[in-house]
This record gives sequence, C-alpha cells and structure tokens, in this order.
Amino acid sequence: MRRLAEARRRRPEGEVVTGHHNSNHIVPLGQPLAFLLGIESGQVQAKFRTPFRTVEVVPRIWRRESEVLRVVSRRLNDVPRCLADFGEWSLHAYLAGHSLADLVPVGPIGSRRLAVLAEFFARLTTVPEDELPELPADWPKDRDSRGFLCWLADFAERSVHRANRPRFGDLFDAVGIPRDAVDRFLRSVPELTPRPFALLHTDVHRANVVVTAGAEGERLSVIDWELALYGDPLHDLATHLVRMDYDKTEHELMVRLWAKAMERADHADMTRGVDRDLRVYLSFEYVQSVFPDVMRAALALSDHPEEPEFGHAAERVCRALGRAREPLALVDDPLDERAAVQALREWHAADMEWRMERHER
Repeated sequence: MRRLAEARRRRPEGEVVTGHHNSNHIVPLGQPLAFLLGIESGQVQAKFRTPFRTVEVVPRIWRRESEVLRVVSRRLNDVPRCLADFGEWSLHAYLAGHSLADLVPVGPIGSRRLAVLAEFFARLTTVPEDELPELPADWPKDRDSRGFLCWLADFAERSVHRANRPRFGDLFDAVGIPRDAVDRFLRSVPELTPRPFALLHTDVHRANVVVTAGAEGERLSVIDWELALYGDPLHDLATHLVRMDYDKTEHELMVRLWAKAMERADHADMTRGVDRDLRVYLSFEYVQSVFPDVMRAALALSDHPEEPEFGHAAERVCRALGRAREPLALVDDPLDERAAVQALREWHAADMEWRMERHER
C-alpha cells in the first residue's frame, strides 16, 4: 500500500495546495490502491499530505494528526478521514468544495455560516477525553483555566521567543518587541474562571473551512487538525475570532451564537466568565502572535527583495505590533513602516551573510 500510495503522491498532475504547516497534493487514488483502502472507485480524489519543516510557532501536543482524526471523524461525520499514515506523510479523504478563504477572503461571512461554526465548537464538547491520544505529563488539570493559559504562555516564551532569538533576536528588538513580552502579559492576567476542558481545534480560519454543496444547501466542514489541543474552550473561540478577522458586528454575533450553542449542548458551564475572560484570551493571541508574524514576514522576503517586498513585510510587522500594543502596555510611539523597513533590511542582510557562512561550512 505504501509503494502504491508513494507512486500516486509523486504523479505530476493534480492540484497542490500549501499552507503554513503542510503541502497537500490532490490526485485520484487509482486502482489497486483504492481497493486496498476499501474504496470502490479509483477515481476518488485523495489528499497526499506532507508536513513542512518550519519554525515551530504553535504547540503540537499530539504529533500524529491521524490519531486525532481517528477519534474526531467518528464523532463529527463531516470531518474527512485519514486513510493511511505513513509517518513522514499521510493520505486523507478529500473534500471537494471551496475554502471559505476563496469564497469570502475578507469581510462578513453571514449569520447562517456563523451559526454553523458556533455549532461546530459545541459539537467538539461531545468528544470524550478518554478517546483522545494521551495528554502530556505536564498538562493542566481539567477546569484549571489559568494553568492552561500559563502553559500556552510558557510555550510561547520558551519554544517561540527564546528558541528563535539566535536568528531573530535583533529583529525583535529593532521593531520594539519587549524582551519580557510574555511576562508583561501574564502580570496583567486576572484569576480566570474555572471552565471544563474540551477538545479544541485552535486553527478555525477561512482557509480551513471547506464549503460543499449538499442536498439541503451548503455545508461547512473544518479541516486540518494537526494543532488540536485539549483545554479551555474560550481559547478556541479567541483564536477563531482573531484569525477570521471579523468586523465588530460579526465578532459580537459570533460570541453570542457560541454561548447559545454551548448552552444547547448542556455546557453552560463552559460559558461562565466569558465576558471578562474572552478579552484575556484575545489579548494573549495578539501577544503570542507577534513572534510568528514578524518571523514569517521576514522569512517571506526573497534573496534579493525590491522596495515593494520590504513594504509589504513592514505592513505585516506593523499590524502585528499594533494589535499587541494594548496588552503589552507599550508606551513608545507606534512602529511606523519606515522604521520597520529599515529593521527588516538590516536583518535580511545579516541573515543572508549567516546563511552563506552556513552553506560554506
């Protein structure tokens, strides 16, 4: 099966879709691979999924996405299954449709879609913890909302900020990210309301929502589960609100729909303290994202970037710093694009020299 799957994965035709974490090659399964997988037709499209080796910026407590999908696809029938996991890459059922990012790249998505996504978050509460893969030994206990947030903050400081200072530290300093950014945030956090833990997707944004046609109208399915966690449901809502970039009206409506969906699922206890604690999780999302946002903007620069390329990267950096300004209690003047461009130029020149030295060694 592996040899047949490898041969299909390497076929030149088909569509290739890439994201921050994976490359996905979409081609028909072909026979006899389909037969071995128990699928009737070799014309069925499948997704051959290969993880990228990238800078680690988000926690992955379960290294095999297939282990999570095995459980989730039984509980949520609109989640595509993992057909086979070969270690370095995996084979997934393909959902034919259009991503929400293609249909509505920016702006309002409509109240009906908001309601469907709110129900999705409520349905995650039906996945029992004992069916999921084992949690890390240092994982916070159920209802320890502050412990959960502190675990996330520690990861951001240890595995994202400090781990990447050797290469990006000068850039972080030049654009004004405080060296104690995470500690600054934690010092401002009040005691959070204890809430029951649940399975979290943590990456529900427009590119991970697939819109398909059904007998009763369109359906929304959420894909890409490699960043799933088990913890405070407010964290899932906060990451969703930030990454969807809703306007004020849809942001507020989504919060109300989420709370109602949780109550209908007999989990009103998961909505306790939402008005205060959601602001904390939103602030954390802005604080922790300054590191990956700045790094990704820098890494996106070509070997010989022109002025527009530096300008686009500077916009991304300024936006990240602007969103984190309040939770970090920054008092200096906001970073302007000219200063960001200069910082990126200096980092790029030093990084090119560093890469050349590594290549020569």
